[in-house]
Amino acid sequence: MGLKKGCAVAYTDKGTGGAPHDLQNDTVPLIDGTRAPAAAAGKGAAFNAGLSAADLAAFNAATPNRYAFKHAHSQQNSEKDWGRSTLRAVEFAYYVLNERFGKLDGGMRVKTLTPGNTITIASSISNGGGAAVAAAEQDTQGLISGVAVSEPAIEMPANAGVTVTRGGVPVAVTGRNLIDFTTWANLYQPCAALAASQAGAPFAGGFAAGFASSALPIAPNRCASLKAAGLLTASTTAAQAEEAQQKLRDYGWENEASVLHASLAAFDVAPAVAVTFANGLARASVKDNLCGFSYASTAATGTVNVLPLAALAPMFATGNGVPPSGGINLVNNNGKLGAARDFLSMSSNGTFDWNLEGALCLRNLLTGSDAPAKALQAGMQETQRNGNLHGKPAIIVHGRSDALLPVNHTSRPYVALNAKVEGAASRLSYIEVTNAQHFDSFIGLPTILPGYDTRFIPLHVYLTRALDAMYDTLSAGKPLPASQVVRTVARGGTPGSAPAITQANLPAIAAKPAAADAIVVGAGKIAIPD
Repeated sequence: MGLKKGCAVAYTDKGTGGAPHDLQNDTVPLIDGTRAPAAAAGKGAAFNAGLSAADLAAFNAATPNRYAFKHAHSQQNSEKDWGRSTLRAVEFAYYVLNERFGKLDGGMRVKTLTPGNTITIASSISNGGGAAVAAAEQDTQGLISGVAVSEPAIEMPANAGVTVTRGGVPVAVTGRNLIDFTTWANLYQPCAALAASQAGAPFAGGFAAGFASSALPIAPNRCASLKAAGLLTASTTAAQAEEAQQKLRDYGWENEASVLHASLAAFDVAPAVAVTFANGLARASVKDNLCGFSYASTAATGTVNVLPLAALAPMFATGNGVPPSGGINLVNNNGKLGAARDFLSMSSNGTFDWNLEGALCLRNLLTGSDAPAKALQAGMQETQRNGNLHGKPAIIVHGRSDALLPVNHTSRPYVALNAKVEGAASRLSYIEVTNAQHFDSFIGLPTILPGYDTRFIPLHVYLTRALDAMYDTLSAGKPLPASQVVRTVARGGTPGSAPAITQANLPAIAAKPAAADAIVVGAGKIAIPD
């Protein structure tokens, strides 16, 4: 998007990366995307799990064909430095631009491009959006001119003292950190996905057929195991599924997100995020096998197998660093029948219940008092933001239906916190978009996830519009649009073959919204219209 305006674009991986350390073969990714033996790469490795020769041999003997990932296993809690990583990318961009375009003085390049004469917009989505916000908070040099982000992963401070209301009704649970609400989703989504109230949801039919069959009733078993653990009270699978849905709504998910729990559960979204972030926050080593989880390629039956090297090579470019990714899946090392892909592993109670024991272990890291729990809790505090954007103009866009990063735990309470911290100096606008959720790419998979196309519009359109608005503000002094709900129009039609999207589906962000669409923000308060 920046290229459309002739802007330079600088990226950072935030210390997370996409390609793993192949522990069995002891090869690592290099900064140019190629791979090399760990010993030959030395400090040139983009990531090395840091095991001694003895530890590596012992690990491979006990758990062969595993992989370590930078985000999970760097033992540095990279999330705490996401803001700093972003600021370093900005500094690097200034250096490169001045090396290329700076005025010459006696054969030397002079620092010509500076924050005083150059517009710099921090922008990204999801984790990257959270990193942009963190960078703006930590920017003491005035490197960043403004912020425009979409569905940001913002970690709220504990006891932030903010309130969120929707339609005049207070939201009971808000502002929880990502590891908190994700481990909650990890518990309940596999059961909630069976709810008859959401029978028409994307992948609900496939979910019921694939995970509730008489041969391997994984989802019903999860419901039953939750009941046995005292986490549900209903007696039938149908009632337990509806109760699980309500557990998610009561914990901060909007009702509009309920239709997404089946597809997110089917794609292992919550366990993938929970395991990666739990390891990262706790500064766990790959050899710790935190809560019994590891990463490996798996066969259709769930057993660990060998990933072809040809599949590993492109992961630098195509991997997301949060398995499942590129053929590498989440593995439960503690399965009663041996290590297996997480949802296909047998628990100690002799049932295939989507590894409830592992999910409970991850959840207990938030409240426990053992060393891993204390490490995670300390790491979580290091990632929490303060709400002070130092008067920078900023615009946050978020989809109301987001089931991965619910608005009640991220953007909504952050806007209220910013108003509390900055008061009249705040220049933050919040745009909440109806019929929008976290994974725009799923809309383009009509044969796999029919129903995303009929229900949801691409949120990225509104990030582009937010960037345009920010550019106009910084280049021409045009005011940012006021905080508002943008009421889009779903495409409708038949799931899997929705009619083509048009501008009528994507109304503009209003400079001054109608009263029924206006979001009212006060010191520590945000009121969202229905």
